[in-house]
Amino acid sequence: MPLFCLHCLDKIEGGAEARAKARPAHLAWAAQIGPAVRMAGPLLDETGNMVGSVFLIEAADLAAAKALHAEDPYVTGDVFGHVHIHETRWAIGEGKPE
Repeated sequence: MPLFCLHCLDKIEGGAEARAKARPAHLAWAAQIGPAVRMAGPLLDETGNMVGSVFLIEAADLAAAKALHAEDPYVTGDVFGHVHIHETRWAIGEGKPE
C-alpha cells in the first residue's frame, strides 16, 4: 500500500492555543487509526516547542490520505496554517516494508 507523508505546520497566530485545545481529541483520534500510521509525532522548533505535526501513513491513494487527514481534530480545530501531503517511498531505515 502506498505511503504518504503529511507535513503540517501550525498557524503562526493562534496555532499553539488551538493545538493545546485540540490535543486530547487529536491523540485519541490518532490512537484509533491503528497500523495505517507508520510514524507520527510533533514538529519542534529550536527551543522544543511544538510547531506542527508529521505523519507517515499508509493509504490506498492520495484521496484516501487526504480524507483521513481531514478527520484529524487538529484539522477540524483549525490548528494548521500549511499542510503538504505527498506520496513517498521508504528507501532505507528500520521498519521498511518488505
